Amino acid sequence: MIKVLVADDEPLITAGIRTVLESAGDIEVVAEAADGRAAVEGAIRHRADVALVDINMPVLDGLGAAEELRRRMPGLRTVVLTAFGAEPNVLRAVQNGVAGFVLKNCTPDELIRAVRAAHRGDAYLSPAVTRTVLDMVTPAEALRRKEAADRLAALAPRESEVVGLLAEGLSNAEIGRRLYMSETTIKTYVSRILAKLGCSNRVQAALLVRDAGPRG
Repeated sequence: MIKVLVADDEPLITAGIRTVLESAGDIEVVAEAADGRAAVEGAIRHRADVALVDINMPVLDGLGAAEELRRRMPGLRTVVLTAFGAEPNVLRAVQNGVAGFVLKNCTPDELIRAVRAAHRGDAYLSPAVTRTVLDMVTPAEALRRKEAADRLAALAPRESEVVGLLAEGLSNAEIGRRLYMSETTIKTYVSRILAKLGCSNRVQAALLVRDAGPRG
């Protein structure tokens, strides 16, 4: 079972999330919290695998809670939940290693996918949220662009193809279909690419591709 902590200051939303997640069969909500400080303490006390936290909470906001959990529970994965599609803190979240970012109007299936992906060690952003993140990145300065391009130049041609499709927000399965390769093979490629680029997750790799600009 995937042990999840749910943190939101609106009890009705928390109850709804619990119902959705526990309908999956392989997810158990082991704790709830109404503020970021309680979320941190609850996740530690109940040894949660995944923390699903609202971005706007009293005492300590969702991103503050995520950053503290990353320090105190390195193995825990955090998924941030927000009602705002253009929330400027999305970028701060992914740059700090948050495992997922989903909107409160997402479907139940998407919420379950996000939790499962985080538990597997993958980063989860729906294509719509990925585009929002990339659109918030200001045009890179010349030096930053060159540094990103130099890092990407270390990739083999096939790895370069994979990271390009990853940056479009495609899942491993979708990349595999595009390149006529198995999902398992793509997962291996992604792991190798992240190691070569020094990225902790696929969202950071996508931002690196964006920094490098159009490829010739």
